[in-house]
Amino acid sequence: MKKNHFIVILILCIWFVISFVTNILGPMLPMIINDFKLTLTLAAFLPFSFFLAYGIMSIPSGMMIERYGGKFSLLAAFSLAFIGASLFVLFPGYSVVLVSLFIIGMGMAMLQVIILPLMREAGGEVNYAFYAVLAQIVFGSASFLSPFVLTKVMHLLSEDPSLDSALIGILRKVAPEGLSWGAFYFIFAIVFALMLVVISCIKFPKVVLKDDEKTGTFQNYIDLLKKEHVILFFLGIVAYVGTEQGLATWMSQFLKTYHQVDPAGAGATAVAWFWGLMSLGCLLGLIIVKLIDSKIMLRIFAVLAIANLAIALFGPREVSVIAFPCCGFSISIMFSVIFSLALNSEEKHHGVFSGILCTGIFGGALVPFIIGWMGDYIGLRLAMLFLFITLGYILSVSFFAKPLVKNRTIRICDWLMSITQRRN
Repeated sequence: MKKNHFIVILILCIWFVISFVTNILGPMLPMIINDFKLTLTLAAFLPFSFFLAYGIMSIPSGMMIERYGGKFSLLAAFSLAFIGASLFVLFPGYSVVLVSLFIIGMGMAMLQVIILPLMREAGGEVNYAFYAVLAQIVFGSASFLSPFVLTKVMHLLSEDPSLDSALIGILRKVAPEGLSWGAFYFIFAIVFALMLVVISCIKFPKVVLKDDEKTGTFQNYIDLLKKEHVILFFLGIVAYVGTEQGLATWMSQFLKTYHQVDPAGAGATAVAWFWGLMSLGCLLGLIIVKLIDSKIMLRIFAVLAIANLAIALFGPREVSVIAFPCCGFSISIMFSVIFSLALNSEEKHHGVFSGILCTGIFGGALVPFIIGWMGDYIGLRLAMLFLFITLGYILSVSFFAKPLVKNRTIRICDWLMSITQRRN
């Protein structure tokens, strides 16, 4: 397959959009709670709606790309996202934002499934690993930037209207009255519309799915779900995504509640560095996984995450605003390690197994909801102790996982010796 650099760049842009839209909800949540006068339980329904769509759409999206191809699937995904964003722009309200987030979540879930095999076809299979890492960097960069963009736009919207630039003037007019953060849904709708125009105008390569990317038959799913280790690894993904989104969703609200941190200022900065340090951890993880067994690596990072979370929840303000972002670093390698341990524990039907594992993204809906519901009764600090359960389960994965194939590691002594021999 001849490389198509334009489509590769387009796919990287899509990764940026997915990350920006998905991860701006956390720093925005305290503003939504304040403007709609929500309880924590009602607020928890917002990430629940978004990530419920991820859990529902993962497997159907794989079936869609098999049957209709990459271009049609991309257009369908961005159409859903455009409808979801436009719905809130036209009819702002709490119930509408729930529906809007669910529809946008469906689109984002479809995109994640679609663009992975499309990246392999457009960039060439031999370059797939490189582009996959590059996509992770782009994804992390968008997550890092989104809270800063939110802070900047909210600051500009709060200033004297006479000082507005043309863009801010437009955003001020389209933002629902009293809901200035709603301007972002207008921005999202415009971005989704532009992506629809671009995608409809270009030719995409035909996507031929590899065996480990195909969704498989219904019986394949039944056979795998009968195996204990499949369920255990599925719960591992639920626990990880639940931990990640539990932190990202409630971090800013926690800092506001217990340390009076401005959600549009230091709170958003904490969320940004949470994602930034997670990206840094992913990059370092590429090196560390070559030096130690992935099970040991998972164990070390799980213990580190538990320690960081304890410090973040019970430390003073100055410590908490640092410890929460550090949680991002300590959970950074968990998803990829759990996923690889799972696939390396099964001999066949990897595409089906991947679909089951991706459905575990539903944890991003479940855990933040549990924390919000508990928070109304026992307070947010005690409710976030639930994350010790999910992290404890991830720690247990490092003990019960029995992969058929272990990750290849490099002995440092042998590596140094080989360098010495080359110099001599």
